[in-house]
Amino acid sequence: MLKKSPLHAVHRALGARFVSHGGWEVPVNFGSVTAEHHAVRRDCGMFDVSWLTHLDIQGPDTRKFLLRLLANDIDRLDRPGKSLYTTMLNDDGGVMDDLIVHRLDYDRYRLIIDADRSDRDLAWIKTCQHTWKLDVTLSLLGSDSETFATIAIQGPSARSKVWDVLPEIRPTTIGLTAYSSAQVESIFVATTGYTGEDGFEITLPANRAEALWYALMAVGVKPCGFCARDTLRTEAGLRLYGRDMDEMLSPFEAGLAWSVETTSERDFIGRNALFARAQRWQFLGLKLVDKGLLRDRQTVFTEHGEGKITSATYSPTLEAYIALVLLPREIAIGDIVHASLRGHPLPAQVTPPRFVRHGKVLLSK
Repeated sequence: MLKKSPLHAVHRALGARFVSHGGWEVPVNFGSVTAEHHAVRRDCGMFDVSWLTHLDIQGPDTRKFLLRLLANDIDRLDRPGKSLYTTMLNDDGGVMDDLIVHRLDYDRYRLIIDADRSDRDLAWIKTCQHTWKLDVTLSLLGSDSETFATIAIQGPSARSKVWDVLPEIRPTTIGLTAYSSAQVESIFVATTGYTGEDGFEITLPANRAEALWYALMAVGVKPCGFCARDTLRTEAGLRLYGRDMDEMLSPFEAGLAWSVETTSERDFIGRNALFARAQRWQFLGLKLVDKGLLRDRQTVFTEHGEGKITSATYSPTLEAYIALVLLPREIAIGDIVHASLRGHPLPAQVTPPRFVRHGKVLLSK
């Protein structure tokens, strides 16, 4: 049986359509996907992301544990309230998952894990804990205390609209920059998201979620579903596990070199294999030149060999089909390649993998 968010009944009352994701029934849209997409880019939209797993790690050996477990350097989190994007690698240097790490206290951190990878990630982390015999405690938020909900409010008006309905968090959150977090009594606020826009991800007790959702609607925040989340994150060049990265790809091939700390000799899982393995691919974008469409897993033909589309969508902002793609390393931005659709080649221009950020189109005319 699929798990349901504390807001599930609210979504159903608002006419949402649902799909399954990582063992959860999640809203895919509440109406027009394009309208939901534009709301986030131009004003403010919100997503129920209560399916995210929050894993707290604490204890005397927490720093040592995370320095070994994760590819990025958690010592960059030099004080509580700072957050970090990282990959977690397998022994061969492939990507097991990408995660957000929040530093909550001096020996306490929180990992945010997607539902699709939650069971595998938790099993891997527990195996590492057992094997290394380090003094750390793992606890899932909601497992031993009150259950919670997480709402992502995203868009240029997100902060002001959140402060309209939660004025008590304004003094603590007004100074938060990107990749930061704060705890305000029972509300955890992070300046993270998955849309390429500013905003907050708010985690709060489940019994407060419905009131917050309706209060946000009352100030003009538009409910959004999984489809708009996908078009937004693809425009922003944000990766999705299982499409744009997996255990067969290194973070370098997936365009995630910045999620790996490379300047020290720190011995994290997969480090030696990662630096020893050949990099076959580079991660880029595509924009369709003429009419047609791009789809996930389409083959891309180039003069240097074949590539493959990892994520594709129609971009409401660009009014064109775009894609994230793995291409041979000889390909350059600006080149014209051809995506195969039912045996017909469709010309597409190679671009950087970010198309839109903070409402601005990043591609040159």
